[in-house]
Amino acid sequence: SRYGPKMPLAVDCTAELIRCKVLDSSGRLKSHELILSYGLALVRFVNLITERKQKMVSIPLRQLAREVDIPIWVVDLRHELTHGKLPRLALCRKGCDVVLDWLRKTYWSRQLGNNLCEESEDEEEEQEGVEANVELDNDAWE
Repeated sequence: SRYGPKMPLAVDCTAELIRCKVLDSSGRLKSHELILSYGLALVRFVNLITERKQKMVSIPLRQLAREVDIPIWVVDLRHELTHGKLPRLALCRKGCDVVLDWLRKTYWSRQLGNNLCEESEDEEEEQEGVEANVELDNDAWE
């Protein structure tokens, strides 16, 4: 709260995504409301993180995301949330988990001295499974 409007983007995005998970686990919101909550947090994450890399000439979000190692399917999810039909809640939850993991590796592990960077093989296999499932979900959008 001391930062005010100068809050680091990673902190702001993490707080919004965690708020979504807390609301989700509370059971107080309907599915549609959770999709909107997750959706806003995911859209803000992609927009805020890629905005810093944007130049005077507009660069596609997919290219900017690749440069900072954000999975392309997260950018596609942001596009659907912004311009298309709302995705299923399960996909929004997966997106939130992947983005929180990205924030953990990219921002929080540096803040905590890289203690959070070490991944077990189970976590890597789980992530590969999530990405495979998301690719299947992406096909369903088309």
